[in-house]
Amino acid sequence: MIEPRAPYASRVHVAIEPGAPALDVQHVTVAYADGQRLGLDGVSLLVGAGEHVALVGSNGAGKSTLLKAVAGLLPVVSGTIAIYGHPVGACHHRVAYLAQRGEVDWRFPITVADFVMTGRYVHLGWFRRPGQGDRSAAATAIDRLGLTPLAERQIGDLSGGQQQRVLLARALAQDADLLLLDEPLNAVDADTRAVVASVMDDLRSRGKTVIVATHDVGRGETPFNQILYLAEGRAIAPPVDRARSFHQ
Repeated sequence: MIEPRAPYASRVHVAIEPGAPALDVQHVTVAYADGQRLGLDGVSLLVGAGEHVALVGSNGAGKSTLLKAVAGLLPVVSGTIAIYGHPVGACHHRVAYLAQRGEVDWRFPITVADFVMTGRYVHLGWFRRPGQGDRSAAATAIDRLGLTPLAERQIGDLSGGQQQRVLLARALAQDADLLLLDEPLNAVDADTRAVVASVMDDLRSRGKTVIVATHDVGRGETPFNQILYLAEGRAIAPPVDRARSFHQ
């Protein structure tokens, strides 16, 4: 991976700390915008490099809040987050965040190809245009998600399942080491579910670290090294019928 000379958004790109876990969340508390409620309350999570982890809970449990805090999109009130041994932001190019489909303005006039290319921006300096390597990475991600025939279509013209694939393609194009996926299988068709499961298997074989927010891990499309159950912003014990590990 080539380190940019002028990092996107003025962020400094540093090397991975040898032997450090992919993610180390210690007693993290995050408050909602109103300052009166807590989105997370003292949550801890340790994720080794190459592990696949599920965050499980209902709406409002804190899954998205935790992912956004790790991605640097929400401030932490207390506690610490380290990514490959460094504070949030130091390894920004190594972290890809896939938002929920409902958080994206699909009316924005942009093609699938251009949207996926935005996943490469974090590798570019302020004055660099995408090069051949960036175009190749974006095209590979588009093809991997079965979107090549739709590359020049406007994102607003896509189905819900196709839009979910576009979001995942953008995350893959970044070629990050840690992927944060917020409900990637929510309200998608069977074909998209199968494609996403295949991509997850590929990411595992390549040693990528993946954290997935989901309502349920019971369908078994992909194995997880560990599962963190959340409720009302706190880590909780697994339900009795789910008190088992998901391993390779």
